[in-house]
Amino acid sequence: MAWRIQDSVIRGEIDNRVKGRVRGKLWLDGLDQPVQLNLTGNACPDLAGCLLQFKNPAKTFPMRKKPEFNPLQRGQIGNLSASQKVRVFTIPDEDAFAMIDRGERPPERTANALYLEWFSEGNGRVVIESANFELNISAPEWRLTSAEEKQRAQDAEAGWGMFSRQLNEALEKQKRGQKDPEAEWDEHDYERFMKECDARTLKYMELREKYGDSDEAEAKIAREMGWISENPPSPEGFGAAGDGEDERMSVEEMNHITEEALNEPLSEPEPHREGLDWIRTARGDIRHPLQYRCHESAMKVWHECDALRLDKCGDEDLEQFVFEFLTTGVKLGGALHGIAQGRGLRDGAFTVACLKRALDHLHQAQAGLEAVAPKKLLPAKMVAGARKEMFEIREGILKLMDEFRGRQ
Repeated sequence: MAWRIQDSVIRGEIDNRVKGRVRGKLWLDGLDQPVQLNLTGNACPDLAGCLLQFKNPAKTFPMRKKPEFNPLQRGQIGNLSASQKVRVFTIPDEDAFAMIDRGERPPERTANALYLEWFSEGNGRVVIESANFELNISAPEWRLTSAEEKQRAQDAEAGWGMFSRQLNEALEKQKRGQKDPEAEWDEHDYERFMKECDARTLKYMELREKYGDSDEAEAKIAREMGWISENPPSPEGFGAAGDGEDERMSVEEMNHITEEALNEPLSEPEPHREGLDWIRTARGDIRHPLQYRCHESAMKVWHECDALRLDKCGDEDLEQFVFEFLTTGVKLGGALHGIAQGRGLRDGAFTVACLKRALDHLHQAQAGLEAVAPKKLLPAKMVAGARKEMFEIREGILKLMDEFRGRQ
C-alpha cells in the first residue's frame, strides 16, 4: 500500500534547481529529524528548475512507527506538481460528509493541489497531496525543453510501472498453487484464495487512487486489472461463438442483479437455533451471538477510550488494540452472518478460513492491549475486563472452528 503522508507533514521543501535531481526535506509529526529526499528525475514543468517550500496550516498527526518510514528517501520521482486539478468541498468537511450520508451532493469547486509522488527504495510509492498547503515557489533557474518534458513523463511512468510490477508480483505470489475451482477445497485453499483477493483489492485501490474515476480512468484500471485485453475484439465479434472471449455484462445488467439481490427478502432463522446460531438485538436485527458480543465489546472499548480523551493521543499500541478489536467483529460478521440469517450452512472449510482471519485480528488486538497496558493509559479495571473478554471471544472462535471442521 502506498504511503500517503500529507496529514503528518508540518513543512517541507523540494529543490529541483539541479537538472535531473530532486532533493528536499520533510518535517513530519512524530519524527525527531527531518526526512531527507534524494531522488532522480525532474519535477513537472510548473516546479522544474524551482525551489518549493510548503507548510501545512492544519493540525497534523504522528507518523506510524511500524513499518518504519525511512529517514532517507532515495529513488525515482513520479509526478511533482503544484497545480494538480482536484475537486474540493466548499463547505466544512464534516458538513460535506453529513450531506453524503443523507444521499445529498455537497457543493464543490476545482482547485490546484500540491501533488508530490515518488518511488523510494525502502518504502515504495509515497504521495503527498493537498489543496490547503501554503506554498512558496522560487523563479525557475531553467525550464524543461519539449524533449526533456517527454522524458520526464516517461520517467514518472517508469516509476509507476515498477510499483505496479510489485503489486502484480504480490498478486501472482498468492495465485500460485490455487486449486481448480471445480475441485474440493479445504480451509487452506480458501485461505490462499482470500489472500489473493486481498492482493487484488490492494491493486485496485492503488489504481483508483492513481487514475481517479473518469471513463478514461476506468478503462486504464480495467486493462491493468486484466479485466479487458489490450486488443479487445471488435463489437461485431465480441462474445461470438469460437472467438475465445466470454460475454461480459453491461453495467446496467450488473446493477440490476445487485439491486435484485439487495431486495430479496431475508429468510427467517430456525427458531430452535435461537441463542446458538442467532439472537435478535434490541433493534430487531438478527446477529450471531459471538459476532454481536465481539462487536458490542469493541464498541464499548472505543467509547470508553473516547470518554478518556484518548482518541487523539497518537499511541500506536492503543490504536492497534481498538482498531483490531473492531475489525475482529467485522470479520466475524463475514464468517457468521449467513448462518445467523438461516441461509443454510456454508462450506465448513470456507467458514473455518473466515474464522481464522477473525482470529488473526483478535490476536493483533490482544498484542496491542498487552503493549499499552504498562503505559497506564487505560484504567487497570478496563484492561483486565478487555483482556478477559477477548480471551473468552477467542475461545468461542476456536470452538466454532472445531465445530465446522467436523462438518467438512
